[in-house]
Amino acid sequence: MKTIYFILTFLIAITVSAQEHRPEIHCKHFFYGYPYGTPETNDLIVRDIYALSNNDSTKFADWVAYRLTMHEVDGELTVKKNWKADPWLDENETLEPNPDDYEDANDTLHTDRGHQTPLASYKGSKYATHTNYLSNITPQKSDLNQGAWVRVENKVRDIVKSCNTTYVMTGPLYERDMDPLPRCDEPHKVPSGYWKIICIEQSGSIKVVAFIFDQDTSRDYNILDHLVTVDDVEQRSGLDFLWMLEDDLESDIEQNINNGFANEYFAD
Repeated sequence: MKTIYFILTFLIAITVSAQEHRPEIHCKHFFYGYPYGTPETNDLIVRDIYALSNNDSTKFADWVAYRLTMHEVDGELTVKKNWKADPWLDENETLEPNPDDYEDANDTLHTDRGHQTPLASYKGSKYATHTNYLSNITPQKSDLNQGAWVRVENKVRDIVKSCNTTYVMTGPLYERDMDPLPRCDEPHKVPSGYWKIICIEQSGSIKVVAFIFDQDTSRDYNILDHLVTVDDVEQRSGLDFLWMLEDDLESDIEQNINNGFANEYFAD
């Protein structure tokens, strides 16, 4: 009898899981589904140049997704890094520039204000200033921010110039405790690392490449040494990607490192 009860419980669990409801959110920045798995208390923000899920506890986005085309990348617009609190978030949900929650972070922690959606990719967009909202910023070690991270962003723009429409998803990891921002007066949690997934689709063929970078990544580290599978990012971030694809195709894409795509565009 106990065996029958166990089997029935197991089958019910499978059925509930299969019928799990995921809100349908339609947005030009999502590539076969938004990153799923964030807390229900998160704020979903959708703007012309990106979408993000802001975490009230950490004060940073759990993910940022953006679509790039030549319209955004190709331009002459000059935008200064004029930091602003996100106008769509309450004061207790994000960091603030006045007083500056990042003050002394560079001198003390060697940390920059790291864009998740990069300002330099929007020289053709009138909405470029939206990248400077602090909801799109995280404390990122200078060597990473000015090294491997910016090199990946530069190479993504090369992909756009070659392939046009390119999708990027990026976000933080919290795998060990990090020192807090020294002057920040609000509870927050500094990421220990970051992930980034780049996707293109041409003639029905999907190409995806994924990276994970630790905060302590040295400035000159080879980008390709950080290649991982999408499965790796899912396991370490707790998020689910590309879930709108057919299961077999999703599994095939997520469990493989696309060395061909990576070497073509990301070799240093």
